[in-house]
Amino acid sequence: MLHQEIRKLLFDGTVIPAHPLALKQDLTLDEHKQRGLTRYYMASGAGGIAIGVHTTQFEIRDPEVNLYEKVLEITVDEIEKGNLNSPFIKVAGICGLTKQALNEAEIAVKYGYDLGLVSMAAFKTQSEAEIIEHVRAVSEVIPVFGFYLQAAIGGRIFSYGFWQQFAEIPNVYAIKIAAFNRYQTLDVVRAVCHSSRNSEIALYTGNDDNIIADLLTPYRFEISGKTVEKRFVGGLLGHWAVWTEKAVELLESVKSCVNGNYTDAENMLALNIAVTDMNAAIFDPAHHFHGCITGVHEVLRRQGLMKGIWTLNPEENLSLGQYEEITRVIEAYPHLIDDDFVHAFLEKEIKIS
Repeated sequence: MLHQEIRKLLFDGTVIPAHPLALKQDLTLDEHKQRGLTRYYMASGAGGIAIGVHTTQFEIRDPEVNLYEKVLEITVDEIEKGNLNSPFIKVAGICGLTKQALNEAEIAVKYGYDLGLVSMAAFKTQSEAEIIEHVRAVSEVIPVFGFYLQAAIGGRIFSYGFWQQFAEIPNVYAIKIAAFNRYQTLDVVRAVCHSSRNSEIALYTGNDDNIIADLLTPYRFEISGKTVEKRFVGGLLGHWAVWTEKAVELLESVKSCVNGNYTDAENMLALNIAVTDMNAAIFDPAHHFHGCITGVHEVLRRQGLMKGIWTLNPEENLSLGQYEEITRVIEAYPHLIDDDFVHAFLEKEIKIS
């Protein structure tokens, strides 16, 4: 079960960055920068962190790397040192087939994580019924944050019926929808709305290509003579791993727009296009998302939050023209860049250390 204060924050909606992995040039963990990133997210006003996820690099689980437990441990250590005055949601990425996933769930529980973001990408040919049983097994160890991963980076397309069954699992508290597809996004939301647990599941956007529109949109369905409505209340996003202080402002602006009867909707939708343009530079859809992790790293490197853009996979690097695209969007949208905040944060870090 989730702690009540964590559950309330989760359902009220917050910013949850997908935490990157900071490496040295020799591809060993840069623990100083890794811890600094966690402190940056807390200082930015984020309401949680997701670690051990795609943005953290799946290769941390490789036996020769063996960093999964380490990054979970030091992230919690920094959160505890932060002595925050408000709740902070700790999400651990859970990957692999059932044996591996249960082991990772137990590690997450060991370090006090609130939820497990359960990836189903390892299930290539198994039936949807088998995957439901897998999620059910994980949910008996740790509360589940569901995850619809886009097919372009290894995800699998699931049926509406799958999500109907998924939503009925008692210990599922949230679903991150990162399908990057309107039809598949709709499948999940409609299934949750039709579920007997529709009020017990928080929806988080992972659609980095459509963040603000997701957060603004009410999903309404007539069910048994009643209107059932769900909204995306927050985001668990790789895009929010950068310019996070502005992401926090952005979510508050969306909430104000919705609560103010959409009086500023036109400007918010225009802002959605700007954010999507920025995301295209970072996530590299022009090259089938090849540079999505290194794109995040490059922004953090320029700000001084990382030393380099190195990854555990030697095949990953910025795509041709991606560096220039990142420069273009930074210059085009200065109001969405938190360079001044990061500069002040790093200055404070130097004084403390």
